[in-house]
Amino acid sequence: MPIREGKEMHRLMERLFPITRSITGEGVRQTLRILKEVVPELEIKAVKSGERCFDWVVPKEWKIDDAYLLEVETGKKVIDFKRNNLHVVNYSIGVDKTLTFDELREHLHYREDLPDAIPYVTSYYHPYWGFCLSYNQFKELNPNSTYRAVIKAKHFDGELNYGEIILKGETEDEILFSTYVCHPSLANDNLSGPVLAIYLAKWVKENLPNKRYTYRFVFIPETIGSICYISRNLEHLRKHVKAGYVLTCVGDEGDFSYLPSRYGNTLADKVALNLLNYDPLVGGKFKKYSYLDRGSDERQYCAPGVDLPVCLVMKSKFGEYKEYHTSLDNLEFVTPKGLQESFDFYRKLIKVLEHNRVYKTTVLCEPQMGRRGLYHKVSHSGRKGFVKLLMDFLAYADGTNDLVDIADILKVSAYELIEAAKILEKHNLIEIKK
Repeated sequence: MPIREGKEMHRLMERLFPITRSITGEGVRQTLRILKEVVPELEIKAVKSGERCFDWVVPKEWKIDDAYLLEVETGKKVIDFKRNNLHVVNYSIGVDKTLTFDELREHLHYREDLPDAIPYVTSYYHPYWGFCLSYNQFKELNPNSTYRAVIKAKHFDGELNYGEIILKGETEDEILFSTYVCHPSLANDNLSGPVLAIYLAKWVKENLPNKRYTYRFVFIPETIGSICYISRNLEHLRKHVKAGYVLTCVGDEGDFSYLPSRYGNTLADKVALNLLNYDPLVGGKFKKYSYLDRGSDERQYCAPGVDLPVCLVMKSKFGEYKEYHTSLDNLEFVTPKGLQESFDFYRKLIKVLEHNRVYKTTVLCEPQMGRRGLYHKVSHSGRKGFVKLLMDFLAYADGTNDLVDIADILKVSAYELIEAAKILEKHNLIEIKK
């Protein structure tokens, strides 16, 4: 399998990985500026601190310059934020104080089950400071020492930033791709989502000049970002979005995972499930979750009253792999091959959406395929049974089934049926039902 895009996405991740990101701050803006280099149409927008978005209020902006934990007796830095930005609880308030080990301990976070991993911990909506370290590092601390805790951070009235790309199509009907850009040095969750989103936008821009749909790509801080975005665009989104996907955890080499919309009955679900079940890229080998297993921005897009047709197709689902929210979710865990598989899946998904129409046969009874050159001389690579596939397509092209419906009945990938539809349409054997 060629992995050209996968390699390019991985190189982009290498640039983005060291940046300290949070739900607000310069790290998000820097990330968006780098993504904009790939697709200049990306617009960086802002929501001011204190603005109300439904039941939420946009928080203050966070800025951190440095942080460390110093053992006073030896003068040794036992934790250094500049070595790994996961060492500080994300969104920590500033602090500079000397503490005993017992006083310090309630501000230390580690994972005994993953002794070499630094956990990712946040405190967005409760004033708190803390450090994260591996369990092995924790065990090396001297309980008889005193420690100086320094976090040079501040919160101030600023802004929350997000990015948006809108690629206009022939209609105002939209396909939404949403991803989040708030996590610091974590590769699968979720640098993989933004790099996939930007390369899908690049592909749509360069390869679909006469696209049917308008494509909306959104790069937001998780939860608060999607709430702000929906609050600003709810009526438009409800009116125009026909299918949507949250892009996260799409870079490892695990099996695909599917998490449905709230009722699992949208066009987004339908197309995703067809490809997951029948496309050779997946081969039916995927893990299906319930909406009760939700955990990302699908919570907001599918909320009652919002009710957007949004689901997720991931590789290893968030919270289901041991590296999740730790320093082990790194650039070795995410690979060019894993990124390429997700890119190829979504590229097929977009093509299916573009070609998904309701078809109706134009002839009564079976058509005479031979006189059209379709019975023995099909312009095709020689796939066995292709004539039967054409006939089976016609059998269900009764004006009630779209491309994906027919593909599901035939138990084939809708992507593979695109060619069949084109051939039948070329020979005036089917028509698109208006």
